[in-house]
Amino acid sequence: MPHSFKITSAKGGQFVAKYVYNAETIFWSENYAGKDSAKNAIASLKKNAPGASVVDTAKGETGKGYRFELAASKDGQTFVRFVAANGETMVRTETYKSKSSAKNAIESLKKRAAETPVVDEA
Repeated sequence: MPHSFKITSAKGGQFVAKYVYNAETIFWSENYAGKDSAKNAIASLKKNAPGASVVDTAKGETGKGYRFELAASKDGQTFVRFVAANGETMVRTETYKSKSSAKNAIESLKKRAAETPVVDEA
C-alpha cells in the first residue's frame, strides 16, 4: 500500500490526519481533539483535492475555494498548504529546496486522493 491516508495519535489524546507515501509523510493536518475531525479532514481532501486550483503566493497569486498554495518559507524554500473554502489551512507539507518537489507533492495528492485508502493507526 504505497499511498495512504493515516489517522495517528498526537499529544494530549489528539489526532492527526496524514497523507503518506510508504513511510514518508507528505501532508499532515493540525492536531484535532476528536478522531471524527481527522476523518472529516480526510473525507474533504478525498472530495476536494482532485479539482483544487494551485496558486503561487510567492508570485502574489491568490485564490478562492479549495486550493493548494505554494508558499515560501523564511529560508527561501517552498512548502504547500491545502486551504479550505473558508480560508483555513487543512494540511501542509515539509519545506522543499525546489519548487518542483513541492509541485510533485500537489500532483500526488490531486491524482490519488479519491482512491487512497484510509488507515486508522490511532
